[in-house]
Amino acid sequence: MSSSVLDPSLCPESAEYVDAAIESRQSIRAFTSRPVEREVLNGILAVASRAPSGANAQPWKTYVLQGRARDTLVEKVCAAHDAVYANPEEAARYKEAYAYYPQKWISPYLERRRENGWGLYGLLGIAKGEKDRMHAQHQRNFRFFDAPVGLFFTVNTIMGQGALLDCGAFMQNIMIAARARGLDTCPQAAWNSYASIILPHIGAGDDEMLVCGMALGHAAPDELVNTFRTPRVPPEDFTVWLD
Repeated sequence: MSSSVLDPSLCPESAEYVDAAIESRQSIRAFTSRPVEREVLNGILAVASRAPSGANAQPWKTYVLQGRARDTLVEKVCAAHDAVYANPEEAARYKEAYAYYPQKWISPYLERRRENGWGLYGLLGIAKGEKDRMHAQHQRNFRFFDAPVGLFFTVNTIMGQGALLDCGAFMQNIMIAARARGLDTCPQAAWNSYASIILPHIGAGDDEMLVCGMALGHAAPDELVNTFRTPRVPPEDFTVWLD
C-alpha cells in the first residue's frame, strides 16, 4: 500500500509495528560484512525525507560510503586518531564545527554519561585506566563498527541552528526505516572532530558543515557488545502536564 493512502485509523495495528521499530532500535557496535543493496538504501532515504523541516527547507545532505570509498576514509581517520593518541597536541588540528557536548557536564546528565560509558566498558571487560583498550574500542567508531555502509550528514553553513534539529529528525527516520527492513544503525558524533579529513574525502563543498556520521548494516547476532542496551527514564521524569 502506498504511504500516500495509508490511513492509520483504518489500520490500527500499524502502531504496533511502528512502536516495535522504535523500541528495538539501539546503537549497534558490531556488524556483519553482509552488503546492503543500493535499492534498499535508496528506499530508506526516500521515506526518511518525509521528516519535517522549518519552511520545508529540507537542509540535510547525505553521503553514502561503501566499498573503497568507505575503506579509504577508515584508513585516513584511524591514522589521525592514532596520531592524536600518540601525541595529544595533535588534537588541536581537528575541531568539530559545533559543540555536540557541553563544556561542563552537570547532574543528571553527568551521571547518565558515566553510567553509559562504564556500562559499555564494563560489559567488554575494559577497566578504568586501560587506556590502550579504551583507545582501541573508541577507534571502532572510525571503522563504522565493521558495517559495510557509512553515512555522513551535512548542512549548509548558511543555515541556522534549526537545521540541526531538522537533520536530527531526518536521521531518526533513517534509523527507524532501517529497523523496519531488518537493518541496524549507530549514529556517530565521534566523527565530527575529523571533519577536515572527511569533508574533502566525500567531496563536500566549502559551504557544508558535518553534522554527524552513521553506521548501517546487519547487526552481528553473537557479539557481546550488541547486548548492551541503554536505559531510559520514564515520562514522568521529563514531562510537565499543564491542564
